[in-house]
Amino acid sequence: MNIFLLEDNEAIIKGLEYSFKLNNYKLYSVNNIKDAYTYLQNNKPNLIILDITLPDGNGLNLYKNYIKDLYIPTIFLTALDDEDTVVKCFNLGCDDYITKPFSTNELLARIKRILLRNKENSIIKIKNIKFDLDKMVIYKDDVEVELTSLEKNLLSLLFININKTVRRGMILDKIWELTGNDVDDHTITVYLKRIREKLGVDIIKTVKGIGYRIDEE
Repeated sequence: MNIFLLEDNEAIIKGLEYSFKLNNYKLYSVNNIKDAYTYLQNNKPNLIILDITLPDGNGLNLYKNYIKDLYIPTIFLTALDDEDTVVKCFNLGCDDYITKPFSTNELLARIKRILLRNKENSIIKIKNIKFDLDKMVIYKDDVEVELTSLEKNLLSLLFININKTVRRGMILDKIWELTGNDVDDHTITVYLKRIREKLGVDIIKTVKGIGYRIDEE
């Protein structure tokens, strides 16, 4: 398991490196937001541990503006213990919040719980369609459905947000991120039409004027 740590306290970094190694976790750490961006643009860890007060910015803003859309489990590890900050982090979608000073054993226990939960949720089944989000493979009646890389990524966006409407703007951003091409609403309609045809099952609902949604049965 690969864990990414954004933390500027060298003592904490060294302590966690030792403890994580004993627990068979690979830990990569940086101490500033700039290096965090560089790492996350080229790597996808299994979990992120994130400080808030950093020398070149605010970890909460980094999570809100970038990490949140990566769909990587995130634990805030910070000295800030005011209720407003804690509530804001959970409302944004973080998986856990631990205040310093902290117990390394407790942190490890929470990490194991989050990773186990995400492993259990990595395969989502709707009707006769099954999506293995770890392997990025889609099955219909246990037979693999051939989708392009872009189609898989767009479908995963809907599966990750089960029961929630994914706005067209978010889909446009995802297409631009993956292709670098400027696209319009018509492009989204075309892509979703292709995905529906390949699945052969009507599980994607159009929310008129807003976006698309997949619901649990």
